[in-house]
Amino acid sequence: MGEQLPAGWEARWDQQNQAYIYTEQSTGQQQWEVPTQPSFPSQDQSSAPPPPAAAPSGKAGRRQYPTAQLQSMYTAQPGSFEYQNQGQQPQQPQHQQQQPAYGDASLSSAAPSFFTPGMAGGDAGAGAQGGAAYPQQPMQQPQGGQFQQYGGGAPVDQMSNQFNQMNMAGGAGGYTGGAPGAGGFEQKQLHAINTINLIGMQPDVRGLEAPPPPYLIPQSASVTQSPYNQPDPSYQRCTLTTMPATQSLLNKSKLPLALVMAPYRSVREADGDMPVPVVEDNVIARCRRCRAYINPFVTFIEGGNRWKCCLCGLSNEVPQLFDWDQAEGKPADRWARKELNHSVVEFIAPTEYMVRPPQPPVYAFVIDVSQAAVQSGMVATAAQTILENLGNLPNADNRTKVAFIGVSTSLHFFSLPPGATEASMLVVSDLTDVFLPKPVDLLVNLTESRTAIESFLARLPEMFSDSFTVGNALGSALQAAHQLIGKIGGKIIALTASLPTLGEGALKARDDPKLLGTSKESSLLTSASSFYKSFAIECSKAQVAVDMFLFSATYTDVASLSCLPRYTAGQTYLYPGFNASRPEDAIKFGTEFGKVLSQPLGLEAVIRVRASRGIRMSAFHGNFFIRSTDLLALPVVPLDQSYVIELQLEDDLKGPVVVLQTAILHTTCYGERRIRVITQAMPVTDTVGELYGSADQVAIATYLANKAVEKSMNGSLDDARNVVTNALSSMLSVYKNQVTSSAGASAQLAIPDNLKLLPLLACGLVKHVGLREGASIPPDLRSYAQCLLTTLPSQSLISYIHPRFYSLHNMPPDAGTIGEHGVILPPTLNLTSERLERHGLFLIEDSQNIFLWVGHEAVPRLVQDVFDLPSYADLVGGKFTLPVLDNPFNQRVNAIVAKTRELRRGVYRPHLYVVKSDAEPALRSWALSLLIEDRMDGMGSYAQYLTTVKGKVNG
Repeated sequence: MGEQLPAGWEARWDQQNQAYIYTEQSTGQQQWEVPTQPSFPSQDQSSAPPPPAAAPSGKAGRRQYPTAQLQSMYTAQPGSFEYQNQGQQPQQPQHQQQQPAYGDASLSSAAPSFFTPGMAGGDAGAGAQGGAAYPQQPMQQPQGGQFQQYGGGAPVDQMSNQFNQMNMAGGAGGYTGGAPGAGGFEQKQLHAINTINLIGMQPDVRGLEAPPPPYLIPQSASVTQSPYNQPDPSYQRCTLTTMPATQSLLNKSKLPLALVMAPYRSVREADGDMPVPVVEDNVIARCRRCRAYINPFVTFIEGGNRWKCCLCGLSNEVPQLFDWDQAEGKPADRWARKELNHSVVEFIAPTEYMVRPPQPPVYAFVIDVSQAAVQSGMVATAAQTILENLGNLPNADNRTKVAFIGVSTSLHFFSLPPGATEASMLVVSDLTDVFLPKPVDLLVNLTESRTAIESFLARLPEMFSDSFTVGNALGSALQAAHQLIGKIGGKIIALTASLPTLGEGALKARDDPKLLGTSKESSLLTSASSFYKSFAIECSKAQVAVDMFLFSATYTDVASLSCLPRYTAGQTYLYPGFNASRPEDAIKFGTEFGKVLSQPLGLEAVIRVRASRGIRMSAFHGNFFIRSTDLLALPVVPLDQSYVIELQLEDDLKGPVVVLQTAILHTTCYGERRIRVITQAMPVTDTVGELYGSADQVAIATYLANKAVEKSMNGSLDDARNVVTNALSSMLSVYKNQVTSSAGASAQLAIPDNLKLLPLLACGLVKHVGLREGASIPPDLRSYAQCLLTTLPSQSLISYIHPRFYSLHNMPPDAGTIGEHGVILPPTLNLTSERLERHGLFLIEDSQNIFLWVGHEAVPRLVQDVFDLPSYADLVGGKFTLPVLDNPFNQRVNAIVAKTRELRRGVYRPHLYVVKSDAEPALRSWALSLLIEDRMDGMGSYAQYLTTVKGKVNG
């Protein structure tokens, strides 16, 4: 072993665990040395990619469509798309030149040059994805039986040389100390700050796909050097990847401090996602004082018999079975435990985490059966979708229960006894004192009553096909559904095609056009009835969530009805002008509704965020009910829903690293009580420059979207837009004065490279349909947009406020073909109409809608290839389903559209609209409104927006 053991100790090499076991001869007590090459447990070897290797110890042809004038240059041969222009291909304009794919060598020079000490050359940026890609170092052997923390930093002289090579100046680096109290850790690691001038610079929109700045924590802060010891940003990210040491420093920086999380996000194997590792042995180690869960950032002390909490510093005993493999009945490798190697982990909770037996999945369907709902085809489409997805409802243990209530001017209950082949209908006309007409067989077991349920759903459209009833008692029907499932909990799924006008929660049309565009417009964005908020709170107490599916062709009062999902952790879905006779409408609703029904759910959940001493949670945004000061109650945790939690510093932070831990206690739809734990470690700094170098522009934009929506409900839309612009101006003013030390007025607008696209996102936010000024936006559309702004996960939200824009007629030859990671998309373009060409085909998408823009000089060959029509004149704009044709270009366009629909997390299936550049003014204006770098509706261009911000900065 190369070292002298203390007297009274002996060492034995354990071949199985690849470690020395030290035994004190007098007591027989054993202590483990960490392995020389640590092993990282896989979650699912069949789907998980192999961990990075430890560091050593010491195509299809291209088709282009030119202008109509070039049409005669095509050869006469069918299928030939080569130019015959004196043997040469026409030169593309400069802005049409093929752009390099994001991440290739041409972009690397402009990308932020984040630096991680101890990393060599090209590997230095690998830590940006979660900040976990540190080189693995040989583990230190315990000295004389003393259990040591392992993982060392780079030598100081080596780090100094690397810093000198970076030429970091001013606030960007140069100091060797850490945060206050940082003794015992490696030298402070810093983000490189590269200041750029926004004025006159065209934004490189490919940077929106870049990962956040890495969390540059010392290697010794983590008990293992697992590549998974920081969460993927899609689970949780912070607006700053470095924590300020004091609240005064945070206030001085004007940067927001908030967590952005989607803790129950979907897992898609096609995207390389790994399932969350599950600790199945019921050994849950928690701090006795702060109740934090053991995680990769704790410290083992006293020979490994105790662990020190990384949040509060308390010493805790290691559970007796922590080092025991219960399945195999033999000692286990502590360092292979999932909770020490993964920042996102799930524990199977023992009985003490339950106040009652795990509830089954329960679905109560409240379906509008009035004349408007029947005639639009909503009832038939909904019934067919439920029927087709009965087998997809979570029902692994055959405990799932369902109930159906029809609503018009009366309530229609359906009795579905087990073993019956037909359903019977019971009608209740009393809407003021709602009661259940029958104590049994209204809420039934899905498996036992499957035959009756299938028969009922098949007949449901016919039952009300001749209905001429006008009126909707939705509030009373919701009360009845609450009575049905309130003792168990579950989900109410309400589908309505008309404004509720009867019974509890009756509403009136209030979409007064005279209010649009005025300071009073914000009154249309808040609930008109207190019933929906008070009823939502009652639902939350009973573990009942509400999803709203709204279909009305006229005013529906989304602002009032969306209160139910907002306070019960549900979601709102809007289908304006729905008509099932249009295949596009029926397919969109059927697809999204089917995904909602089949997705797994977390039931009766609570979320709590714990943090190192001195940090507290100050405000919460998202769909939930705040049960206490820091406990969020969610009757159901839907997939891919986002939450934002603001943080404040109550005390100065003394240590070099702080830890934030989110815990979600929930019941799976398969009857298991589980705790999902997400742990994140961040370094501490006492300089403004380092805060700016660590700022995450995507997380900040998500935070600003939530703050702006909140302000629009408490103030005005103008106030909401000012929240965004003023916050941006304050940040850039501090950066100019405190970091770049450029006092006085300046012709430039300085910003750190890692925030260079934040002004563009802010511009997109103030021009978004949920916030922008104008007197032509219906309040329902604006309210629905605000629902999405506060619930979409960041991956989808960014494209919602900054759409993607592709040129298809001259895309690279590999675009639309299958690559290593699926369909290859074309290069993204800047959102300006300067990119549009009269002969071109373009795609614009914002995660909710897809627009195919067709120039009015598009050649017949292009129209024929894509739309199977002889010429541009034969093309009709509007909702469209692309034909699948036997030509390569059509197949590539179809592949890009399909990839775009699958790109985002969530259930949404965007409509496809064909937009002719010289027709349908309303549709044309809608598509052009997504080009946010242009002027629109009295709002300036992006360049003008920057000028406004610069004026505020120079103040």
